[in-house]
Amino acid sequence: MNIFDQLLADNQIPKFVRVRHEMDRGHIDDIEGAVAQAMQREGTLDRIKPGDSVCITAGSRDVANIARVIRAICDQVKSVGAHPFIIPAMGSHAGAKAEGQRGIIEGYGVTEEAMGAPIRATMDTEVIAHAKSGLEIHLDKYANAADFLIPVGRIKAHTDFRGEVESGICKMLVIGMGKQHGAYQCHKLGFKSMAANVKEFAGAIIEKKPNMFAIGLIENAYHQTCRIEAIPAGRILEEEPPLLEYAKSRMAKVPFDQADILFVDETGKDISGAGMDPNVTGRSPVLGISRPFFQRIAVFDLTDKSHGNFGGLGSADVTTQRLYRKIDFEQTYPNGITAAEPLAVRLPAVMPSDRTAMQFALRTATDCDWEKGPRIVWLKNTLSLSEFYISEALIPDAEALDNVTIVSEPMEVIFDEEGNVKELR
Repeated sequence: MNIFDQLLADNQIPKFVRVRHEMDRGHIDDIEGAVAQAMQREGTLDRIKPGDSVCITAGSRDVANIARVIRAICDQVKSVGAHPFIIPAMGSHAGAKAEGQRGIIEGYGVTEEAMGAPIRATMDTEVIAHAKSGLEIHLDKYANAADFLIPVGRIKAHTDFRGEVESGICKMLVIGMGKQHGAYQCHKLGFKSMAANVKEFAGAIIEKKPNMFAIGLIENAYHQTCRIEAIPAGRILEEEPPLLEYAKSRMAKVPFDQADILFVDETGKDISGAGMDPNVTGRSPVLGISRPFFQRIAVFDLTDKSHGNFGGLGSADVTTQRLYRKIDFEQTYPNGITAAEPLAVRLPAVMPSDRTAMQFALRTATDCDWEKGPRIVWLKNTLSLSEFYISEALIPDAEALDNVTIVSEPMEVIFDEEGNVKELR
């Protein structure tokens, strides 16, 4: 028995029930048809000329149906006699290396063969303008050389700043297509300036590269595509803010205002820019603590699609050696350097196993009603809020909600020989 097992032996892990969380399920099934319809809008596909080279972006997040969306865009571009190509557009992700960024989008099915279009990956950029502050505004060199641009972005609440535009089209133009150089320039003055910088930088790029339109994607709470919009260049700054508000209205959230502890099975850059979405966990290294309020957060594993990037893990209080062994500092620290935010790449306490990580969270949560038991929410990840587990002490709160249903009897957590979760039964 190691010292952690000895110190934490008295902290008993409670039983859990599985709950179903009903949210708005409206979504699009015919992705290709929706893309084609969106691109019939005046000022979008009709502005592309036969023979034009057309740059289409693919980002680093696991966006719902992204391969289908990009393939459909490529097909529409080809239908007017133009020549599409794809660039990985993700700032400094994948260790700020071109081939790493290419590998990320290929992992989402965005391959040359599947898309019917070449992928051109580089970290080289060109300065195309300057902000009022004197900061350089960069653009991927292949994008800058293209006849036409189609930035593709999922519009959603950002993890670390608030503004008229957050994650979405403008951020794709500035951070994604700006690569490491452009992303650093936008972050250089800190997150307090990000909302203003993203909008200003995006406006300058649109002015310099008016031959563009954007594809905005919005997802429902089940990680399904629910809206696809094509936006002409001159309308992006005006139309993205209301789309952001719509996206926020469809966003999945934990249905409890407060609990003692949050367990999260997996974190990763494919799930959120912060690994775990602070809009779900209530914790941001920049914005601090908000609803929902958890005293402690324990995270057990890192997704394979994150490629060792543990950015955002520091918002947790404790993790496991299993996760720690997957960490790649060269994949992660370029993000912290580019964002000028060391808190985003810090590490929590590391415990030998899932069990000791759970017990660590229990032991250090000091404001629990131990007579009733700890109130714990247990998620697969912050994209998966349709079904999850809660501890027995949270059952009365769940029963009081119209959109939450308990779908199992109380179950014990069963661990394997290494102390990691095997099953609940």
